[in-house]
Amino acid sequence: MELSKYSFGVGDRFGHQGVAQLKAIIKAAEKGVHVTPVWNKSHREHEIIGTKPGDVRFEADAAVSDLNWGHSYFVDADHITMDTVDAFVDSSDFFTIDVADYIGNSASTEVIDVFVEQNRKFIGDLRIPGIHEPFKVDSQLLEEIAHTFLTASKEAGRIHDHIREMKGEKAVIEVSMDEVESPQTPVELFFILKSLSEAGVRLNTIAPKFTGRFNKGVDYVGDLEQFASEFEQDIMVIAHVVNEYNLPANLKLSVHSGSDKFSIYRPIHDIIQKHDAGIHLKTSGTTWLEELIGLSLSGDEGVSMVRDIYEAAWNRFDELTEPYDPVIDVQFSNLPKPNEFENWDGRQIASKLTHDPDHPEFDPQLRQFMHCAYKIAGEKGSEYTNMLKKHEKTIGENVTKNLFERHLTPLFLD
Repeated sequence: MELSKYSFGVGDRFGHQGVAQLKAIIKAAEKGVHVTPVWNKSHREHEIIGTKPGDVRFEADAAVSDLNWGHSYFVDADHITMDTVDAFVDSSDFFTIDVADYIGNSASTEVIDVFVEQNRKFIGDLRIPGIHEPFKVDSQLLEEIAHTFLTASKEAGRIHDHIREMKGEKAVIEVSMDEVESPQTPVELFFILKSLSEAGVRLNTIAPKFTGRFNKGVDYVGDLEQFASEFEQDIMVIAHVVNEYNLPANLKLSVHSGSDKFSIYRPIHDIIQKHDAGIHLKTSGTTWLEELIGLSLSGDEGVSMVRDIYEAAWNRFDELTEPYDPVIDVQFSNLPKPNEFENWDGRQIASKLTHDPDHPEFDPQLRQFMHCAYKIAGEKGSEYTNMLKKHEKTIGENVTKNLFERHLTPLFLD
C-alpha cells in the first residue's frame, strides 16, 4: 500500500466509528478525490481508554472489509517515542515519531561546531526556488538551529532505524515537531529536513509547528495571512530539499490540526492546488465529540449519558484539562454548572457542542472542555460503548457528515 497525495487522520477514541469515518472518505472518492484514511490513536489514549494498538488495526480492517474499500489505508502509531514504539509495531504501518521532548536539548559544543562547519556554505543568502526573498543565514542562526533541533533529529534517526529493523521499508514515517511552544520557521525546516536526511531518516511526512493557536476541537486563532505564508514556504522548502538531499519524492507536510481548524482549510486548499502538493491532515479527536452530539440527538437515554459524563467531568476539571493545558483555552468559571447543563434538552446540548461558529448557541469553551472528558466515558466502559452500539445510526450519520462536509469538502473539493 502507498500513501496517496492526500491523506487524512481519523482518530477514534472508542473504536466504534470506523465505518462511519470511511463512508466520508468514500463520499470524497465518489466526487473524484482520492484520500488515504489513516486511523490513529496515541499511547496516552490507549492507556486512558484501556485499549491496545491492535484494537485500532481491528477497527480499520473491519471497516475496510465491511465497505469493500479497495484502496490504501493505514494504522498510525501516533506520537510514539522509543519508550512506546514496540507495542505498536505489529499492528501499525504508519509511525508518527514524536521528538518534541528533545527539541531544545542542546548537543555538545563539538557536535554543534561540526554542524556549523558542514553548513557554512549556506551563510549569506539562502535561496529556495519559488520563494522571492532569500533567507538570511549566519553563524549565529546555524548555532541556534543546531542547539534547538540537532538532538531531536538524531533521536528521530534512532527511532526510525529501530522501526526499519522490524518493519523494513513498508512503514510510512512521519516526524512530528509540533507539540512545542515555538513554531519552526521555513528556514529552520530546511535545516531540520537536511539533518533528518543526514541521519538516514526516510520520512514521508513532516509535522512542524505553525504560528498561531491550534486548540483542541475549535478553530485556528491567529494571523491567517502569516499561516498561509509559512505553509506555502514550507511546501516550497520541502520540494527543494527532496531534490537536493535524496528524501522520498512523496514527502509532504502534515498538519496536526488539533481538530477543526476550518479557517485554515481554504488557504491550505488553494496552496496545495497551486503547487500540486500533497498533504496529511491529522484531525484526531473530533469523532469523540461527534459521538456526544449524536447521543444528544438520539433521545432521552443518550441525553442522560451526556449529562452524566459532563457532571463527572466538571467535578474533575483540573485532572482532565491539565494534560491539554497548552492546547485549550478554558476557564472553569465560564463552564455551565451541572444543574444548568441538566436543564438543557438534547437539541440544546448538540447546538452548544457542534462546531458551528455562526450558531448563536455554540460554546467553544464547553466544546474544548468536553474534548478532554473522554476519560470519563472510558471509565464507564461497556455502559458507554453499548450506547454507541444502540444509537449507531444517529451517531454514525453525524460522524460521516462532520468529516465529509466540514473537513474533506473544504480541503479537497471546494
